[in-house]
Amino acid sequence: MTTSAAVADVENKTVTLDGTTYTIQALGDDTFTVLVKGVPVGRIVYTFGAANGVAEGTAVSEDTMYAIAEAWFAATAE
Repeated sequence: MTTSAAVADVENKTVTLDGTTYTIQALGDDTFTVLVKGVPVGRIVYTFGAANGVAEGTAVSEDTMYAIAEAWFAATAE
């Protein structure tokens, strides 16, 4: 489980959480790949009014992906 709040930097397309910087790469309007040092670790999507994150593999947890999704979509809300 995550212990600190995720911080989104929309200008640089990153989210920082627990000392790790995650790069956010757009796939579509509300769908993004999350990368660490260029390696995909998961995807985040905003659908039906909710932010969701899905880990790819074991590099990050579902809780981490959810925190990244919440921070990113809160920061980019219109």
